[in-house]
Amino acid sequence: MHPINLPEWVAQRRQWLPAVKQLRSRTTALLAVDLQRFFVDPGSPLTVPRAVETVPNVNRLAQALRARGGQVIFLRHTFSDRKPFAVPAWFQGPDSAYVSVSREQLTAGAAGHDLHAGLQRAPEDWIVDKHRFSAFPSNSSDLDARLQTRGIDTVIVTGTLTNCCCESTARDALMSDYRVVFASDATAALTDEEHNASLLNLAMTFVDVRPTEEILDLIESGPQ
Repeated sequence: MHPINLPEWVAQRRQWLPAVKQLRSRTTALLAVDLQRFFVDPGSPLTVPRAVETVPNVNRLAQALRARGGQVIFLRHTFSDRKPFAVPAWFQGPDSAYVSVSREQLTAGAAGHDLHAGLQRAPEDWIVDKHRFSAFPSNSSDLDARLQTRGIDTVIVTGTLTNCCCESTARDALMSDYRVVFASDATAALTDEEHNASLLNLAMTFVDVRPTEEILDLIESGPQ
């Protein structure tokens, strides 16, 4: 996993911001962001080298939350040509390798779209396809509406990429009035530098960044 290298002054700055000191499991959801074969399996065009190392921590968090009545959700980055989910026209220029590879690897039914085999899933888990980096906009998925129907007020963010889909989803969750815990050692970026830069930015203004062990303590010590 990425070595976490946050400055000492982060903790002091965080004192000015709310912290998640207790989790009520039944109103908490674990978001496992884009842990798909395209991003996790070796040899893929966009393998995130350390993503596979986060899977055990994601499984531990999922198991603990399920056991206390929480909701586990696997998000899948999904390419579509159907509006309103289609990638905007300006993003599909002739030099956009992202679009061409995504169309091949991340369309529903493609092998790269599948969840990584190492994820431990249960029948009550949700799988939600998203069409933007963040899962929360209405042209990305119906996640927000589903969370509200389920009575969820807190989300735990895990997955990849730390500084793209995970950070985007975490920020939008906060802007949508959810409490957000971001798992520093259950998320992965392409480099240590990008991972730590994202954690720093998130911790300073947006969400409560914690390691897996602390989040497990919050789940297991809090009310169901």
